[in-house]
Amino acid sequence: MRKQILIVGAGFAGMWAALSAARLADKHQQAIDITVIAPQPELRVRPRFYESAVHTLVAPLQPLFDVTGVNFLQGHVEQILPDSKEVSWKDANGDIHLRRYDRLVLASGSHVNRDAVTGAAEHAFDLDQLESAAVLEQHINDLALQPESEARNTVVVCGGGFTGIEMALELPGRLREILGADAKTRVVVVERGAQPGGRWSEELRDVIIEASAELGVEWLVNAEVECVDASGVTLKDGQVISSQTVIWTVGVQANSLTAQINAPRDRQGRLHVNANLQVVGHDDIYATGDVAYAATDDKGNHALMTCQHAILLGKFAGNNAAADLLNITPLPYRQENYVTCLDLGAWGAVYSEGWDQQVKLTRAEAKKLKVSIVSELIYPPKADRAVAFEIADPLALVEIGRASCRERV
Repeated sequence: MRKQILIVGAGFAGMWAALSAARLADKHQQAIDITVIAPQPELRVRPRFYESAVHTLVAPLQPLFDVTGVNFLQGHVEQILPDSKEVSWKDANGDIHLRRYDRLVLASGSHVNRDAVTGAAEHAFDLDQLESAAVLEQHINDLALQPESEARNTVVVCGGGFTGIEMALELPGRLREILGADAKTRVVVVERGAQPGGRWSEELRDVIIEASAELGVEWLVNAEVECVDASGVTLKDGQVISSQTVIWTVGVQANSLTAQINAPRDRQGRLHVNANLQVVGHDDIYATGDVAYAATDDKGNHALMTCQHAILLGKFAGNNAAADLLNITPLPYRQENYVTCLDLGAWGAVYSEGWDQQVKLTRAEAKKLKVSIVSELIYPPKADRAVAFEIADPLALVEIGRASCRERV
């Protein structure tokens, strides 16, 4: 019977895991069935969901899977059964099936948890999935149909991480386009830290503060949300912000399937993995992307829940799952070169290198790089077998800005 690699998820990590596994099997001329289970055969470009025209931010995967010999099953995995090496999955018609595997690659991604704060699930918007980001976009576009008011003109972004910053600094320009140049709009970021960008380097933080000030984005620091309702946000210090648009960007958690595997997890639900990305205690299960708590180097750094890490994690996971079945030495995951490229709306962007985030480019120069990354580099390769396999090599070098790294972005 042919060996089976089953990949759960078709995001950045899942897609690249499939291509990397297919590449290694092809290289060694060995027949392995590689199957992806996901809700749809498309890559949803989540890092761009703060932009407008969200419905266009998808890339089809079926032609790419067809030319590389990857099978696709449309559905949702409901249960992982490690003892019998099976998963239970539901197809588009609601029927339940069992699927056997020899090696499982869990690449089921993450989601924003809005349940920790009263009213957030009912009254806040998010950028978590294509559907919810499209709902937010439509809501913002429809603000022009609402009567003029402080609440209509005020947007509150809960959380000052990268997603919150990119959304917040995009908003002043978008609100002017929708409500008119003379509208008195207000964008407020609620951040529990002591200063904007406080978790990053001073260099990067200073750029974020400068861009926010120039665009008129306010920061409320040392602030936490008590509750959200239809009229806006109440903070724990009692302050009330009237707003028809509250955007939730905090509380990201790994997909709940990780809880079905008896293995250590971090506070975000990510499974601890070894250097080959095998789940601790489960040599036949690999975790990758947002569900993997993986060391990037020997200096104490771990992969972040970003596409930058998901892409390379996927390549290593797929390669190593196939290598295990082929009795080939695996490739220990390493991603020592870390870069950030943060969109700062009409101000421009900022690009930094290293875990200490040394700023290398700002404003228009960084914006040009950011556009190149999110509109070209993170997209799937064209449906060409040779090209796809070349890029799927975990050790392939690529140039990003001024940094040469073993990663596509």
